[in-house]
Amino acid sequence: MKFILSLIICSQVAGSCLDPYQWPESFNNQYDCMVFGYEESLKKIQDIGPEEVNKYNMYVRFICMPQTTI
Repeated sequence: MKFILSLIICSQVAGSCLDPYQWPESFNNQYDCMVFGYEESLKKIQDIGPEEVNKYNMYVRFICMPQTTI
């Protein structure tokens, strides 16, 4: 079973989140997807930077979903 990662950037100030970004590659298992999700979440917050993160109280959510095949 493959897993799909979706990253979601949110702002507590705006009270909303951007549309989920689905990672283009899938993962072979839940563990690999989760570790990658945490790593990419950290990179994204660092890319956004402390000024914007603090100004808008931003955070990143992610989810690893089993990929369904038909």
